[in-house]
Amino acid sequence: MSTPPRVVSCAGALLLALCAVFVAAGADWPQWGGSPARNMVSVEERLPSSFEPGKKRPDGSGIDISTTRNVRWVAKLGTENYSSPVVANGRVFIGTNDDSLDDERYSATEGGLLLCLDEASGRRLWKLVVPRLEIDRSKVSEDFDLMNLGICATPTVDGDQVYVVTNRCEVLCLDVDGMADGNDGPYRDEATFSIPAGRSPVALHPDDADILWRFDMLRELPVFPHDAANSAITVYGDCVYVGTANGVYDGKVVLPTAPSIIALDKQTGRLIAKDDGRISAGVFHGQWSSPALARVGGQTLILYGGGDGFCHAFKAIAGAPPADGLLLRAWSLDANPQEYRVRDGRPIDYWAGDRRKGPANRNDGQYVGPSEIIGTPVVHANRVYVTIGQDPLHGRGRGALTCFDITRACEPDMACVWRYTDIERSLSTVAVAGGLVYAADLSGKLHCVDADDGQVYWVHDTKQDIWSSPFVADGKIYLGTRKGLSVLAAGKHKQLLAEIRLGSAVWSVPAAANNTLFVASQRYLWAVEQKTAEDSQSPAAQ
Repeated sequence: MSTPPRVVSCAGALLLALCAVFVAAGADWPQWGGSPARNMVSVEERLPSSFEPGKKRPDGSGIDISTTRNVRWVAKLGTENYSSPVVANGRVFIGTNDDSLDDERYSATEGGLLLCLDEASGRRLWKLVVPRLEIDRSKVSEDFDLMNLGICATPTVDGDQVYVVTNRCEVLCLDVDGMADGNDGPYRDEATFSIPAGRSPVALHPDDADILWRFDMLRELPVFPHDAANSAITVYGDCVYVGTANGVYDGKVVLPTAPSIIALDKQTGRLIAKDDGRISAGVFHGQWSSPALARVGGQTLILYGGGDGFCHAFKAIAGAPPADGLLLRAWSLDANPQEYRVRDGRPIDYWAGDRRKGPANRNDGQYVGPSEIIGTPVVHANRVYVTIGQDPLHGRGRGALTCFDITRACEPDMACVWRYTDIERSLSTVAVAGGLVYAADLSGKLHCVDADDGQVYWVHDTKQDIWSSPFVADGKIYLGTRKGLSVLAAGKHKQLLAEIRLGSAVWSVPAAANNTLFVASQRYLWAVEQKTAEDSQSPAAQ
């Protein structure tokens, strides 16, 4: 086990003021969690508690909309979806794989697709095609971009630009209008970007993506990603912040000084700053969290859930870029209870908790050992809420949900407000609403605890694996599971409203915008709306 990261600096202002709460602008949902605070809560209303997803057309072309209920449109995705829908300026953006690619100019390569759809109709406006990574496989983990996962990252829309991390560990800045308004620069190589190496350039169409700039993290940093690169991008000031996915190969960190989080110029893609590499030195397996923002005492911090199990904070860049090119660390807080890291005075081996490697983990949810942060830290008022977990292939084990007071983060022993350990390993980001925290674990349980003191109010067992996160809107909790969507009433008293089978798993997180709920399974994206008064059943109105 690596030595816990040392706090390099901590501004006194962190101890003097509360954290301002970010809220999503307007009625759109333009990024992961709706805002940089990453809280999975929407102010949307008039959302139904249930819908009928419909039946497939006999020709396999999609869902017959006449067989649905409370559905405005259904869009066909590929065969894998981990990217959550975002909604901005009349458009819906979502990542998937290229199994449904229907363009004769391109061939499916088990790569990725980013789709831009019309919010009102679901009609495709443009697409980004990203072929599978072609690189010396010694540069990435054995499974990276070989599992047909496609684009796993959730896009971020900022004005007339959309930012996304591709299946090839690239950061792209795209024109929200695609090629419909021409090929804007400075990037001009779209004709070759979307085809495997060695093929002739294609003729570009108005329904193709327009890449404004590209930053290849594999080659330009470099980093060694594990399994998938899926960081959502945070925009603040003149920079975009992104996690690099640096991880391990055969249980060992290949690049122990590689950056885990970087800042790029949002207009040009130029590298502005990176962390000092000490997170990578302690990475257990992979890094799949996304940056969040917190404002404390007039200062803005970039929060990152590390693959070492720590929640790290860096000072956001204001004004001139740092001369040494390094992000300034503010603090690091351990999201693992100490007893998860050390037993009888000795570090607990992370890999002993992998159920495939031996009998130590009985896969019953009771194994105690260290875990990384996979979900994104959520900022609410002056607190941060974060879970820990592991790759689902490692099996079940004990997890933790921790509440930190970030005004006391410079005193690590005092920063932990409460910790809830009656939860198993989690891949989820939490939702904080109405004084309650909703957190899901891999085993299929949704936990409702008090945001102030961690007191548990109820636990609901969906009896299905959960890789998604709870999403709260209109007095309801929407939660993706292996078989579809569970809908519960938000509040201190457990009430199951609906179980909706969607034909495949829901691994992404639902979103809501403009009185519409957007739910993606592995194969389809539904735009769900309330059609009749009796379909609402909003607990908030009862």
